[in-house]
Amino acid sequence: MADETDPPRRDLRDGVALTELDGGRIVAGRVDDDDVIVLARDGELFAIGAHCTHYHGPLADGLVVDDTVRCPWHHACFSLRTGEALHAPALDPIGCWRIERVGDRAVVGDRIAAPQAVRSAGSTASRSSSPSTSQSSAMPSSIVIVGGGAAGLAAADMLRREGYAGTLTMLSADDSPPCDRPNLSKDFLAGTAPDDWIPLRSPDFYAERKIDLVLSAHVTALDTAQRRVTLEGGKQYAYDALLLATGADPVRLDIAGAEPSRLHYLRTFADSRAIVAAAGTAKRAIVVGTSFIGLEVAASLRARGIDVHVVGPDRVPLERVMGAEVGQFIRTLHESQGVTFHMQATVQRMDGDRATLSDSTTLVADLVVLGVGVRPSLALAEQAGLALERGVIVDKYLETSAAGVYAAGDIARWPDPHSGERIRVEHWVVAERQGQVAAKNMLGRRVAYDAVPFFWSQHYDVAINYVGHAENFDAVAIDGSLAGRDCKVTYTRGGRALAVATIGRDMASLKAERAMEVAAPVVA
Repeated sequence: MADETDPPRRDLRDGVALTELDGGRIVAGRVDDDDVIVLARDGELFAIGAHCTHYHGPLADGLVVDDTVRCPWHHACFSLRTGEALHAPALDPIGCWRIERVGDRAVVGDRIAAPQAVRSAGSTASRSSSPSTSQSSAMPSSIVIVGGGAAGLAAADMLRREGYAGTLTMLSADDSPPCDRPNLSKDFLAGTAPDDWIPLRSPDFYAERKIDLVLSAHVTALDTAQRRVTLEGGKQYAYDALLLATGADPVRLDIAGAEPSRLHYLRTFADSRAIVAAAGTAKRAIVVGTSFIGLEVAASLRARGIDVHVVGPDRVPLERVMGAEVGQFIRTLHESQGVTFHMQATVQRMDGDRATLSDSTTLVADLVVLGVGVRPSLALAEQAGLALERGVIVDKYLETSAAGVYAAGDIARWPDPHSGERIRVEHWVVAERQGQVAAKNMLGRRVAYDAVPFFWSQHYDVAINYVGHAENFDAVAIDGSLAGRDCKVTYTRGGRALAVATIGRDMASLKAERAMEVAAPVVA
């Protein structure tokens, strides 16, 4: 329900002057009780839902590319023609409405029913533009997904959206269904998001789409010759195609004197709930590590009124990823909210609730959270004999060295057409998009994964968007003001732009992503 102070929304059934849509302008309004936007593209008129189905971002502020629109917040992409969510992080479609020219106006009519089956899986093989030499052209009768995170869920969702009707099994080591992991260190941990916001899909989703989601399923062996996986306890699942999406595990520290039960890590829904429970009575917390996760945890704990001390070995938080100036801005931002930093220090030992740092500082805390990075979960891939190189090696179709076995998410190292290098990226949106592409390729689509990496991080009321990948950079150019929270930061190496971070400039982030897509060299 709109706030009484909100201006009335424009009734689009009354029409929009065509001149208002000139130059790519987007007009927002309502159709009955729905928020809708209207735009013209190459002479065609479109009327679609006004909000992204991911976090409700305003599509009126997005970027139109060909016959799609991209969300300004987290770069989800929707079809203007069908409303389909083409690229994660959005998984659900937006609505579409009939629209026609009446004189010099564009008049919106009734909502168009969403298509029930856009594709037919039965014709997949015949439509494959470049048949694989490493897999049969026959449709797989059974697909197994090992992993219950972003990549696994996105793959299962896409398989059914693509019309796959065979047996589909998800084996997840977690004890809860796939969840909105970025929220675990942000709103949920801060206490502003309820439990029922966290599952990515309801239980009905898996039942209706006949996805066999098996929780607490620990896969101990992958036999690529016999095409089967074995669970702890001996149960086996056969597959024709398999997606390996085992994710990553938190790096665990051995701190002298520390009771393991007092040290918290954050990866799963259960981890976040445990921190929330401990935070209920905590007054003082230590966050070890200045990773994005660690700093987001610090912000969330401050939102709960807890005194927070951050301990990190680096000179400046996030300097390796974001550069010294951006890192110092993030530190200053946290300090303005009451966070105390202990940089170039580590926790040497703990005695009960007392921590002694490497510089002899002593801190007392009721809660200790460690966010010192993650390592890709490669044990299963190594056991199966897959080609590894600081991750699972995949080709541009995300297929591993074993025929019919694909990898996506935190474990996958792929040939990135934008940097010209093999990279592995631990980002939520990357994992989801790779899961979607892997799903299509398991059905013979032969779609190369060429998405520009994207991630976002939230610190209090400051959101940072980052596109591209700059594992190493030699120059940082800042356009605008960090202090003013309005800037674009470009990371270059040898004069070539590798990545762009933005604060308060959503359109600049979208345009930077698009520029990287267009400039990408062809990768064989």
